[in-house]
Amino acid sequence: MAPAPIVRFAPSPTGLLHVGNIRAALFNWLFARRHGGKFVLRLDDTDTQRSKPEYEAAIEADLAWLGLGWDLKVRQSDRLAHYDTARDRLIASGRLYPCYETPEELDFRRKRLLAQGRPPVYDRAALKLDAAQRATLEAEGRKPHWRFKLAAEEVRWDDLVRGPQHVDEASQSDPVLVRADGSYLYSFTSVVDDIDLAITHVVRGEDHVTNTGAQIQMFQALGAAVPTFAHLPLLVDAAGGGLSKRTGSLSIGDLRARGIEALAIDALLARIGTADPVEPVTSLDALVATVDFARVGRAAARFSEEELAHLSARTLHALSYVDVRDRLDGVSEALWLAVRGNLTTLDDAKIWVEVVQRSIAPTIEDAGFLADAAAKLPPEPWDETTWKAWTSGLGRKGKALFHPLRLALTARENGPEMAKLLPLIGRARAVARLNGQAA
Repeated sequence: MAPAPIVRFAPSPTGLLHVGNIRAALFNWLFARRHGGKFVLRLDDTDTQRSKPEYEAAIEADLAWLGLGWDLKVRQSDRLAHYDTARDRLIASGRLYPCYETPEELDFRRKRLLAQGRPPVYDRAALKLDAAQRATLEAEGRKPHWRFKLAAEEVRWDDLVRGPQHVDEASQSDPVLVRADGSYLYSFTSVVDDIDLAITHVVRGEDHVTNTGAQIQMFQALGAAVPTFAHLPLLVDAAGGGLSKRTGSLSIGDLRARGIEALAIDALLARIGTADPVEPVTSLDALVATVDFARVGRAAARFSEEELAHLSARTLHALSYVDVRDRLDGVSEALWLAVRGNLTTLDDAKIWVEVVQRSIAPTIEDAGFLADAAAKLPPEPWDETTWKAWTSGLGRKGKALFHPLRLALTARENGPEMAKLLPLIGRARAVARLNGQAA
């Protein structure tokens, strides 16, 4: 039996989570839960200028709201000593070497190679420097950045989404892992963290595919097992364009403020771009049971705000009273069952609390008919059969019957079935409203 997977979601607390990065978190979480594994939240907070506590708090709040609880939380800012140790190991083994070129010099070399029709690959000139030359450059005030020496080989891996993959690292530039100011780049710290946290599966967006070959060599250079990779296609909008310019409007916090249901976000992001239908779920269990990387398509997944809003409403329509009672104030189970099929957001239920429990000013259409209808209201107790029994004796049919009654009893043109609402309104309020009185 394969060991239980350990996966991670690694956001930077430099902004708000949006639907694109939540999709990666969701697949990690679902995969871990399906196979009895662990989900690690790793905060990549080494960018001290942009990382903020309020963004960290927002990330945690968004994940919790979506139901994606974590088994362990770590911060990269607490792990600098681990990166130092790994750096020193790579230096000692000859896989990490100092380079002294300035950004301007590197840019000039890239442009010259491109002008010659050659790939802009770093020429490893720094490896030719001897100790005296390095000392001279450092005496001039130059501080080295450090590059990882790639092995000239073809790196292969079996991606759970993309299938067999390979990259010829002989044609790639040695990546910079340590900046001149001593700070580390993501591609390096991520590998060190994955080793220390025993991550078995790296599930992320396909924009990271290009890093994978070099990172596999880093795992090997540090004597660690290479995790299994799954690279998810990126999200695009309904027209096929990128979402990057619209992440502000598609932040999880903004969607929550607009009344979108968390389960609708989960269901849509788990199912779009897969072989499974997008449909409402009433718990995450349904998504856990079906998550399967083999069913994720290679094409970009199309995200539609309109589809999400529609799915959110359908999700509400399927939720039981137990599912929502802690989020409702003053809504009984009977009222919930009466109105849920007409809701767009949960806040819409408040409208019907007003209608059945508080005073409203009726809209009167055909006062004579309404007064006659009031006189014919049967005595209580009432149930859902009362409406039909009452209206069948009023001498009208169709819109001429139902429209003036709905306007008087609810002050609204449309809404839930009146057979369900009438018993909740009660006889006293119904008589008053039918006679034109606020009640």
